[in-house]
Amino acid sequence: MSGAVQGTEGRLEEVADGVFGYVQPDGGWCLNNAGLIVAGDGQAALVDTAATEARARALRAAVLTVAPAAPRTLVNTHFHGDHAFGNFVFPEALVIGHERARTEMLSAGLHLTGLWPDVCWGDIELVPPALTFTDRLTLHVGDVRAELLHLGPAHTSNDTVVWLPEQRVLFAGDLVMNGATPFVPMGSVSGSLTALAALRELGPRAIVPGHGPVAGPELLDDAERYLLYVRELAREGMAAGLSPVDIARKADLGAFGQWLDSERLVPNLHRAIAEERGAAPGSPVDMTALFGEMIEFHGGVPACGA
Repeated sequence: MSGAVQGTEGRLEEVADGVFGYVQPDGGWCLNNAGLIVAGDGQAALVDTAATEARARALRAAVLTVAPAAPRTLVNTHFHGDHAFGNFVFPEALVIGHERARTEMLSAGLHLTGLWPDVCWGDIELVPPALTFTDRLTLHVGDVRAELLHLGPAHTSNDTVVWLPEQRVLFAGDLVMNGATPFVPMGSVSGSLTALAALRELGPRAIVPGHGPVAGPELLDDAERYLLYVRELAREGMAAGLSPVDIARKADLGAFGQWLDSERLVPNLHRAIAEERGAAPGSPVDMTALFGEMIEFHGGVPACGA
């Protein structure tokens, strides 16, 4: 790591020459990371934004401390509001995302704000991707080549990772988190495991996760261990005739219990059980019902730090 610049709500950390992760502590609900690529000729691209207007404006201010001008391209790693609500703060940028990220974003609208009505979201204007792709897209930011890859349903149905092959830096979106519990009910347990194997094959040196501190390829192993644990819990619970909430209540999380937002185990178990029963990866789920079960297990609405 060659340096860091402190933003109002996050920390801009240089992970390779001209490549930055913007990390918002503590990485829990709605406190996502973003990324920035600044080429030698001053061109810039942004990976994700932030959940609230204030946080997105803080991101913009931090970006302009190291980039000579606002980014002209912006990649959304998926449709969730914590990664995309701040798109409107970057009106100069062409927003890029997977084709389903656009449709899911338009379908969801500002639904996330209703889950945590006490958060000061600001005057958000939804800006979905204007340029979409299906499997992969190459983005050239000056002399920096960025590969946008969709590896199938994983965190959601519409995930994009941004891979910089020369710098060996991976912007993983929420396929990978650090110190926060994975969340796959809208995606897939099996698909996440497949995607993690593909990411490992890339050979990243540094990973900017969707939430939590920048780290190395060990994050892929951590995520894999958790998802294998969830799949085994689901199989054991199904054999015992237990519901996902009951399975979660009986579970010994071990080291995983130290991660933020452990209540995500309940919706993760729902997805694992559905797949064991033959549901396709990324098939629709009733997230309102799953969020309700997570609240029941947690004993209240999980805290959103946005």
